[in-house]
Amino acid sequence: MTEILTRTRPFTELTALRELGPERFGATVDPIWTIGPKVHGGCMMAICAAAARRSVLIAGGGAELQPIAVSANYLAAPDPGEVHVSTSVRKMGRQVCAVDVQLSQAGRVAVTAAVTLGSLDGGEPRYQETVPLTQLPAEPTAEAVHVTPEHPMGQIVHVAQGCDLRVDPSAALFLSGRQGDPVNRMWLRPFAADEAEADTALLFALMAGDISAPVTMNRGMFGWAPTVQLTTYLRRRPSPGWLRVMASSTVMGTTWFEEDHLILDATGAVVVQSRQLAMIPKGA
Repeated sequence: MTEILTRTRPFTELTALRELGPERFGATVDPIWTIGPKVHGGCMMAICAAAARRSVLIAGGGAELQPIAVSANYLAAPDPGEVHVSTSVRKMGRQVCAVDVQLSQAGRVAVTAAVTLGSLDGGEPRYQETVPLTQLPAEPTAEAVHVTPEHPMGQIVHVAQGCDLRVDPSAALFLSGRQGDPVNRMWLRPFAADEAEADTALLFALMAGDISAPVTMNRGMFGWAPTVQLTTYLRRRPSPGWLRVMASSTVMGTTWFEEDHLILDATGAVVVQSRQLAMIPKGA
């Protein structure tokens, strides 16, 4: 276990990188950024994205280039503590850059990621479908479940110690021992000091594409549902305020299920879309 770094800007500390050499970086993962004993997949994705962005800046790319797409394969589940990140810039362009990233611990590769960097969307979209998530109030309701360290969910989902996480109980039926559709909805917000750093808030939104507890829980299937592959699109900078998150699945097989995340910012704009392939919990 590592020492708790800070309680005011924990995500800034998570994504802070130390340069160890050409295209080599170090990072420290605090124990709060875990699900159970293992590091949260979205947090590892954010570290990879931060390393890719740093590599492009070092290579002369513009500061406006941000990780608009990250496709990660999860090979091992590291523990909190020191991790090392290596990058390889595959394409340097004025509009699009591509970087391959490996995140390792103790010489063992845990994540490989392909990161695409480009300019984020801005202004009004030319077309956007109406999505059910817009019906969720922009801020948590009085009925929202605050996931604190003392809450049963907070004792497993430790990432809730590094942000403000409120769950919609009308969707997360598993919290009351019921079953329903594989859908989860929640409100999420970084701490004020993290939100004040524009690039940190951006990486936080990227991380949130993996924030939901497995939607298998709403079908009575509990336990570890390891992510094998996760692809996340970052569409625009989130406006300050609460993020609204919906996670859902359309097909749950005997071995695999997919889980999609859609994230809106306080203005209702789509900021993140993600899809992952994960395994049905053992024994389910």
